[in-house]
Amino acid sequence: MGDGGRRHIGAAERRHRLALRQRLAVSARAGSPEEVAGSLVALHGTDPAAVHLAVGARLADAAKTVGETERALYEDGTLVRMHGMRHTVFVFPTELTAVVHASTGRTVAARERARLLKNMAEAGAPDAAWLAEVEESALAALARRGQATAAELARDEPRLKEQYVYAAGKSYEGVHTVSTQLLRVLGVEGKVVRGRPLGSWTSGQFRWAPAPEHPELDPGEAQAELLRRRLAACGPATEDDLKWWTGWRVTEVRRALTAIGAEAVALDEGTGYLVAGDAGPVAGPAEPWAALLPALDPTAMGWQQRDWYLAPGLRPKLFDRSGNVGPTVWWNGRVIGGWAQRADGEIVWRLLDREGTGRDTEAAIGAEAERLSSWVGTTRITPRFRTPLERELSA
Repeated sequence: MGDGGRRHIGAAERRHRLALRQRLAVSARAGSPEEVAGSLVALHGTDPAAVHLAVGARLADAAKTVGETERALYEDGTLVRMHGMRHTVFVFPTELTAVVHASTGRTVAARERARLLKNMAEAGAPDAAWLAEVEESALAALARRGQATAAELARDEPRLKEQYVYAAGKSYEGVHTVSTQLLRVLGVEGKVVRGRPLGSWTSGQFRWAPAPEHPELDPGEAQAELLRRRLAACGPATEDDLKWWTGWRVTEVRRALTAIGAEAVALDEGTGYLVAGDAGPVAGPAEPWAALLPALDPTAMGWQQRDWYLAPGLRPKLFDRSGNVGPTVWWNGRVIGGWAQRADGEIVWRLLDREGTGRDTEAAIGAEAERLSSWVGTTRITPRFRTPLERELSA
C-alpha cells in the first residue's frame, strides 16, 4: 500500500495499462479509427499525417489506415478535426464535440474573439458590428457550399479579403487578412471545423466545414465527462498531468475529480487518480510488444510527468525546443529510441536506451517498421515539428 493506505501503482503496472488501453499491444489493437479515437479520447491533429500514423500503429489491419480514417473524417463524419484542449487542434469522436466545446472551448473562444476585436480596433479596421455581418455572411456561404477554402468563401463574401496591420511599429508587426483570423476564431468557438484537405492525407491545407450540430452543455458537467473519459484511457494521472492536458485551472481539475468520484492511488510521483472502481491490479499483455509512434502521438504526449515511460536523458534527442515529441520507438511500455523516414522512403530507427532489450526487441521493432512501410508506401512523411534525432536519421 502507498501513503495513507492508498494502493500503490508502480511504473510496471502503468505500462501494462498503457499497452492495453492505448491499443498498442498486438492483442489490444483496434478494428477501426473510431475505436482508436474512442480509446484515446483525442488524437493530436496539428500535424495531419500524425493522425493517420497514430491510427495505423493501433489498427489490427494497418493496410486500411488511410481509407478508413478518411471515411471516418470526411464521409461518415464519425470523427471530427476541431480545436480542443489548450487551443490545439485534435481529432475527436464526433459524439464528444459538445463535451469538448463546453469543457474547454468557451473560455478560450471568448478570449480569442476579444483579442481579434482589439487588434482590429487598434489598426483602425471596421468595428464589431461590421465583423458580425461578415461572419454571418461567411457562415451562410459555408453552409451553402458544404466545404470551402478561405479563398472560396472570400469570393462569396469579398470583405473576408480585407487586411489590417497587426502590432504596428513593433518588431512582430504583420498584415492579417480578416478571413484567416475570423475563421480561426470561429473554429475555437465551435462554429466551423477542418474539412477535407486539398491534397493527400499528409496535406496541411484544409477546407473549412460547418461544425456538427451539438447541444450546449453545462461547463461543469462537460468537464466531469471529459475527465472521466481521460482517466479511463490514461489513468492513473496526477493533477499536474490533467491540468496540463486540459489547459484548465487546478480548481477546475479538482472540481471535476470530485464530481466523478475519482479514486486516489499512490504513484512514484505522488498522488494519482483513476475512475472509481478502476484501482484493481491490471496484468500486462501476454506478449512483448513494440510500436513506432509518430510525432505528437497521444501516448507519448499523454502525461506531463513522463519519467515512468521515458527516461529524462532521451528527451533532448526526441523533443523539439517547444516540447513537441518526435517519432518514438517503444518496447513494452517504454520509449527506447526514435525513427524517421528517409528521402527514398525507407523507415529507419535507432535505439537510445538498450536496458531490457535483446535480439527479440530488434526483431519486433524491425517487423513494426516493415508494417508501417507496407501501408505508407511511396508517401513521404516529414513531421511538422522536427526533432534532433528525426533530422539526423532522415538525412
